Amino acid sequence: MGINAQELHELVIRPALNALGEMSLTAEKYLLNLASLKSDLGEHLADVNHSNGLGLYKITPESHTALWDEYLAFKPDLASKVRGLASQREFLINPHAELATNLTYSSAIAWLLTKRRLQEDYEKKIA
Repeated sequence: MGINAQELHELVIRPALNALGEMSLTAEKYLLNLASLKSDLGEHLADVNHSNGLGLYKITPESHTALWDEYLAFKPDLASKVRGLASQREFLINPHAELATNLTYSSAIAWLLTKRRLQEDYEKKIA
């Protein structure tokens, strides 16, 4: 049994996007659909060896690390907003666990991964 879609939308996705200053109905619907496709709205948050990623959006530890090292490291204000969504203690011990246990944080990360990919694709097209 997964998470109720309306509650996920209103209580998790919308607040995550709002915290990032990224409110849009398109972004909300995208993340809800992504969670539905990747994890059946939270039915499965991890496989046995985590090879398919973690959490609602099946984000891999490698993608998570790359987002922090190659994107957020150069956007300190945005990084601060994202870090504010993470749990204070657990994030320092095992940051990738936040992808499975902290729905608001993982929603923010999923949106930023998507936004970054779209920006990179656009930049390739205009280059």
